[in-house]
Amino acid sequence: MPHSKQPNHFQSLMLLHWPLSYLAIFWILQPLFICLLFTSLWPLPALYLGWLFLDWKTPEQGGRRSAWVRNWHIWTHIRDYFPITILKTKELPPEHNYLMGVHPHGLLTFGAFCNLCTEATGFSKTFPGITPHLATLSWFFKIPLIRDYLMAKGVCSVSQPAINYLLSHGTGNLVGIVVGGVGEALQSLPNATTLILQNRKGFVRTALQHGAHLVPTFTFGETEVYEQVLFHQDSRMYKFQSCFRRIFGFYFCVFYGQGFWKGSIGLLPYSRPIVTVVGEPLPLPKIEKPSQEMVDKYHALYMDALHKLFDQHKTQYGCSETQKLLFL
Repeated sequence: MPHSKQPNHFQSLMLLHWPLSYLAIFWILQPLFICLLFTSLWPLPALYLGWLFLDWKTPEQGGRRSAWVRNWHIWTHIRDYFPITILKTKELPPEHNYLMGVHPHGLLTFGAFCNLCTEATGFSKTFPGITPHLATLSWFFKIPLIRDYLMAKGVCSVSQPAINYLLSHGTGNLVGIVVGGVGEALQSLPNATTLILQNRKGFVRTALQHGAHLVPTFTFGETEVYEQVLFHQDSRMYKFQSCFRRIFGFYFCVFYGQGFWKGSIGLLPYSRPIVTVVGEPLPLPKIEKPSQEMVDKYHALYMDALHKLFDQHKTQYGCSETQKLLFL
């Protein structure tokens, strides 16, 4: 396993900015936002809430991305901290739309965030004519301010209407879906290459309905940047995690990495390389009502393509020759 370098303090602060930004906005700015309603500045939040009402459906109608936000310089500090890179193995012609399978989830999905939600790794130059989106939990888009921040980066709701809209309005759209979902986060352990995919077939059905090409990807190093504490299924902590997921939609994971000082433990991820390998797109026919047999057929082809992609690149990016990709 690669040795982790000592983090640059500015990079570290920028890195912490991303995973904690949603929480910071929610727990700090949201109460402040509500308090402003009871001050002389009440017109400001009142106007925003009125605009929010009119803008409510925007996240499911293509969103509102901002090239300026996607090109913020702070994203390059996150990229360089690990570093994060993207590897193209085949072209993605802009005449088609794409559903990209993002594997594995990891704990904070650094690779997908940096590649699809920013221009730090040069996605638009690597795949000219392709507009990337990353799908995430729908309830994020119900939270004032957070929704605008996410849409500016090209993040979209993982809801069916939002994905349908993107795949049916023009060409050159790419929607990245973390197929394993939040359940796969609990599989995020160093040296682990286990994906929750065997029974996840909804994305294949959606791709068939729109004739979108499926793009397999595997992000090497995504599960190497944190250590996670796992709990037995009969333990109180595991029951708490399950309850937390039912309420908020994701697991409360207990994890740790490195601190600001050498040899210390903290919440900073280990600075180990993260490489997203983008495989060859799998063409699909457009079938408005695909049968289960058709969905199963292309799901099997997708899993086979993902397996081959992993085997072709695993030794180059830190896995042993005997390492196997497992599907649950």
